[in-house]
Amino acid sequence: MTDPADPFAQQTRTADGPPPGCPAHAGAVSLTGLDFQQTPSELYRTMRREHGPVAPVLLDGGIPAWLVLGYTELSYVTSHDELFARDSRRWNQWENIPSDWPLLPYVGYQPSVLFAEGDEHRRRAGVITDALEGVDQFELANECLLIADDLIRGFAGSGQVELMSDYVHPLLMRAVVQLCGMPATGDDTRQLVDDLRISLDAAEGEDPVAGYNRVGERLRQLVKEKRMAPGPDVTSRMVMHPAGLSDEEIVQDLISVISAGEQPTSNWVCNTLRLLLTDERFAVNVSGGRLSVGEALNEVLWLDTPTQNFIGRWAVRDVQLGGRQIREGDCLVLGLAAANTDPQIWPEGHVGAENAAHLSFSNGEHRCPYPAPLLADVMARTAVETLLERLPDLVLSVEPEELVWRPSIWMRGLMELPVQFTPVVQ
Repeated sequence: MTDPADPFAQQTRTADGPPPGCPAHAGAVSLTGLDFQQTPSELYRTMRREHGPVAPVLLDGGIPAWLVLGYTELSYVTSHDELFARDSRRWNQWENIPSDWPLLPYVGYQPSVLFAEGDEHRRRAGVITDALEGVDQFELANECLLIADDLIRGFAGSGQVELMSDYVHPLLMRAVVQLCGMPATGDDTRQLVDDLRISLDAAEGEDPVAGYNRVGERLRQLVKEKRMAPGPDVTSRMVMHPAGLSDEEIVQDLISVISAGEQPTSNWVCNTLRLLLTDERFAVNVSGGRLSVGEALNEVLWLDTPTQNFIGRWAVRDVQLGGRQIREGDCLVLGLAAANTDPQIWPEGHVGAENAAHLSFSNGEHRCPYPAPLLADVMARTAVETLLERLPDLVLSVEPEELVWRPSIWMRGLMELPVQFTPVVQ
């Protein structure tokens, strides 16, 4: 018997095995493997050369889809919701999807802003926008500064630290959950953030569907708490919004807000720190006249965007795209990283850091809702600048080529970023 509260119920089959039919022709590229871990840009170049701006791919379990690699093609897809929609119930492969498929948290239909369309999407996105506009950016920067200083004090005297686990993730975790009205510290909060990571980017042996369900339960409790005692936070503003969202609608949309605010922003910060510490154009010493942190942050969005692929869109009807025949119900994966480095927009291979026309926050009506990118920039910029100001002689503890990227086709982030510096006596 299926659980009516399970957003993935009745969408999957129970048998395993590859699908009997495939819209992608022979030579489809499997979206798995080490190529996505260390050198995805080379893989994207190869795929573009062999298949053009829209490539046939296979998701986990041999499930067929299309990867949109071209900047122009991706912009077209995200700007034409009438052709490429977000409601995943259109997918022509549901009968071939096993109930334990690892990508279900990405594509299993949920009653959230992510899968809403038309007027319903505008209503839901409007609530999020209004709730986020209530965040004072100066106060957010100050909160991030206080959190950063607190974390730095914890390791400043040691002369070494692993930044991902001891600085970047805790900083963004505390900042985002505080925005939503949760305690910044404690086992409950840490478990929530870890379950979000599992649902979005599960390691071997982890259950992404179970992680997603645990996140939902914790946020349902949070919404109940805010209905009883609202405060100056994003969740309370969503609860009190005149659009009158139900508790479950708010829970689903909060998952989107927290997911987008913590892990991608953490990867953005760490990828920027890696750039500052490894690229000779940037002098880490504050007195060395380094390029601005803002330029580094923007360059990372072009070249090492935190979300390299996003699934996805579903074709409303048969349509041509990039020389391919896309069938009604086909799944399109948005290749954000590939599109950002499309040689058609950078013919000489040089990505201008001053240009902000990247697709890292997507495009069109379903792009990251305003002012979320501005708030992410405030958190990321404060995290990077505070660290470099407090520890100006920061250097890598390993050779740059020893750094290991997460084995994910979706997120672009390091497993660890170990550094050393002159110990600071408190």
